[in-house]
Amino acid sequence: MAERNLDFDIIINRKNTQCLKYDFAEKRGMPKDVLPLWVADMDFKTSSYVEDALAAKAREGIFGYSEPLEPYFEAVKGWMQMYHGWTVQEDWIVKTPGVVVALALAVKAFTAPGDGVLLQQPVYYPFSEVIADNGRRVVSNTLIQGEDGHYHIDFEDFERKIVQENIGLFFLCSPHNPVGRVWSEAELCRLGDICLAHGVIVVSDEIHQDFVFSGKHRVFADLKAAYAAISVTCTSPSKTFNLAGLNLSNIFIPNPKLRQKFKKQLAAAGISQLGIMGLVACEAAYSQGGFWYEAVKKYIADNMAFARDYVQKYLPGVKLKLPEGTYLMWLDFRETGLSADALEDMIVHRAKLWLDSGRIFGDAGAGFQRINAACPRAVLTEALRRIRWALNA
Repeated sequence: MAERNLDFDIIINRKNTQCLKYDFAEKRGMPKDVLPLWVADMDFKTSSYVEDALAAKAREGIFGYSEPLEPYFEAVKGWMQMYHGWTVQEDWIVKTPGVVVALALAVKAFTAPGDGVLLQQPVYYPFSEVIADNGRRVVSNTLIQGEDGHYHIDFEDFERKIVQENIGLFFLCSPHNPVGRVWSEAELCRLGDICLAHGVIVVSDEIHQDFVFSGKHRVFADLKAAYAAISVTCTSPSKTFNLAGLNLSNIFIPNPKLRQKFKKQLAAAGISQLGIMGLVACEAAYSQGGFWYEAVKKYIADNMAFARDYVQKYLPGVKLKLPEGTYLMWLDFRETGLSADALEDMIVHRAKLWLDSGRIFGDAGAGFQRINAACPRAVLTEALRRIRWALNA
């Protein structure tokens, strides 16, 4: 049977479906009629192979405690090998109900209350939340943006912060959300060597690893055996196949001592078996969803190229550096002359858009807005048209 869900121009009505993106604007303090392009899920149907596998499981009518069998692990290992050249072992894998859960567990497993945890702002805001909410200190090696909009790592500051703040844990975002960098092998090795020299554990969030449009994603743990020994690599089919609501992530921890500490915190949180639907979807996606994945990746790339051209032509004072990775675009409004508060008011109340304000990613995000490109072209066009109208108004 051929893949069916390949028409990404279809607008699917997600309202009144218990959808966080569309049904909770008012509860989140937004006007009821905003167009949402904030949270990182897609407005596309997933692969029909995933859809069919879930439907078949639903028809069984029994949803008891479940664990994956060998085909699940073969699918996961096959995907990592095919798309990332990474040979993984089954016993490395720890399943969690999401990457953010894994980040929180890592904070508890590898640090003590009051310790500093290093990250690179502007960065995915749950990084900071799971650090602070667990009584640790957020320490930022803030990324440097060049005049061309390209972000770089300040390696001297990175090492200085590790030493000064006695850092033992670093959250790496690769590819980076929201700035869209796909870190080069040289950059990752320089970070890794510094972490090795100072005994720092690296939790690498690689959930966006399948959306790379420029450069090549390199799995941090696969670059050197020594990096694997200090790494916790967080992956999930959720971004790639639009499965976030099924709450399943595969966390790879090659070092048995680190893995045991992590699993102890998993057990302490009362987490054992995960939902059967997440397991079924992951296996189907990784074993049969490759054609859908390649098609949606191309569609999103075309969407982002369209957005770049639109911004250049119609949005004076706004800049868009196409992301090397992720399907999230980082719009720079700083040359419009709007303050951060005025920008937020314009986006929400004039343009009637629900985007992610750059400020939630750290102080370095002020003046930016993050917008999701994984939607039908007509929806993206309408969002950009609203920004154009609001700026002109």
